[in-house]
Amino acid sequence: MSGAARGASHDRQRGASYPLVAVYADESCLGNGKKGDNPGGAGGLIEYQRPDGTIVRRDFWVSEPSTTNNRMALRSAIEAFAALSAKGRRFSVLFTSDSRYLVDGMHDWVHGWARRGWRKADNKPVENVELWWEAIGVIGGGGHEVRWNWVRGHVGHPQNEYANHLATHAAAAQSRSPGLAASRFEAWLAERRERGKLTTEPDPFPSPDGFVADRALPEVPAGRF
Repeated sequence: MSGAARGASHDRQRGASYPLVAVYADESCLGNGKKGDNPGGAGGLIEYQRPDGTIVRRDFWVSEPSTTNNRMALRSAIEAFAALSAKGRRFSVLFTSDSRYLVDGMHDWVHGWARRGWRKADNKPVENVELWWEAIGVIGGGGHEVRWNWVRGHVGHPQNEYANHLATHAAAAQSRSPGLAASRFEAWLAERRERGKLTTEPDPFPSPDGFVADRALPEVPAGRF
């Protein structure tokens, strides 16, 4: 695995503690950084393997009328873990995103921010701190363990490209899914193959035995979530 997964703590026990889920998420903001309202979206593909080896896939997407890429990256995590927590079960989650902001933030930055009272190293306030707290709260509240994994975007990674497809469509249509929806990944993949645009095969479902969780996320201020 690539990116932030490189830094998984070697003193953590290898192997998923709970049923393993793979999440591939992406974000979009149309006109990110420009003046005025910039609509955005976040989307993701959730994969789960049944005992017989069958892969079950579900989609989710969400939008905001005026936002940023960074905010929608955090929303992708919030929506994914809220959906998983709604099932009332704990999961071991391999969360893959092309957002360095999200992956490096969850893997590293939040621990320093928490030690400094949720201030950055230059003592400036953390941007989007309420969303960081919400994301940490829904992950910790569900009791999940997570490994954060970065993948380079727009290089043909099928699950990442599909998540980007969901996010950009949500941003343009300003829509959201009714919870977890039956995935159209297979149909999308077949269309890509037919058009000769599939350059890489989808990632296989990860091995639960090879899963190593990142360190637990810090506490958020009391009374927040």
